[in-house]
Amino acid sequence: MLSRIAESLFWIGRYIERSDGTARILDVHLQLLLEDPWIDEDTACRSLLSVMGSAWPENVDSVRRDDVLARLAVDRMNPSSIAYSLTAARENARRAREIVSTELWEILNTTNSRMPRRLQTDKVHEFFQWVRERAALAIGIVDSSTNRDEAWQFFTLGRSIERTDMTARLLATRSLTEVSGPSWTTILRSCGAYEAYLRTYRGMPSARNAAEFLLLDRLFPRSIIYSIQRAEDCMSAIDPRADRVGHSNTVLRALGQIRNDLEYRPVSDVLTDLPEHMQRVQTVTREASEAIRSRFFPTQAEPSWIGEIS
Repeated sequence: MLSRIAESLFWIGRYIERSDGTARILDVHLQLLLEDPWIDEDTACRSLLSVMGSAWPENVDSVRRDDVLARLAVDRMNPSSIAYSLTAARENARRAREIVSTELWEILNTTNSRMPRRLQTDKVHEFFQWVRERAALAIGIVDSSTNRDEAWQFFTLGRSIERTDMTARLLATRSLTEVSGPSWTTILRSCGAYEAYLRTYRGMPSARNAAEFLLLDRLFPRSIIYSIQRAEDCMSAIDPRADRVGHSNTVLRALGQIRNDLEYRPVSDVLTDLPEHMQRVQTVTREASEAIRSRFFPTQAEPSWIGEIS
């Protein structure tokens, strides 16, 4: 496969997943601001922007809910925003038009053209739901009508790496501040994991069990471990190697190290400093993405997240 095509498919997967993950995170936190009058809106908004790699200037007096929406939802120039992700997914599909199916192209093109330039306050939740539905539609089309060849592997590799990153960001928001972090029930719901969690643990969410489920569950598709394993499977299919000693594949080495660290570290240790551990996960996703770029797409600079968890 041409590196240009492979790169476009990789980033289509990442950008679709990024738009979905950003919509989920914003929906949870902006709804929380409306429901809890005791939350310091400025602190919560600044923390959320920082987690999403879009820190607000310190010299600005205050940050409001509308500022977060403008920056992370509809700003077409901000790489962390939903609008940017949908536009970038469409542009990458245009570059790989000869291999992207007509159905996927129509979905991405229509979604991009219908993306609003500003949001009405009373329509915010509906907008996030619309983004999630469009992302699910695009992913469903790919999964139901694409051969399991290199095209699908690169698309799914991009999705898996981005989902690992977005779940880590969502978990990091649990510790934004003592008063503004969402509950574990809210986080589970935002991942579509609440009912799956109840069927697994048969009880109300506790910090340990909820973190364990979203971090380590090998059967839930939005858990970090599941996403890492899916990325490893795709990478092995794309670039099969049978090394006698260690791993010469830098992508598999980076993913394997963080997977082993999470799997063998007690959950209580992870919860003690959740933002730090989630920052390490994000660092690994950046390293893996850079290794993929160097190995398969050597001609262009990588578009990536800006900023880290602070």
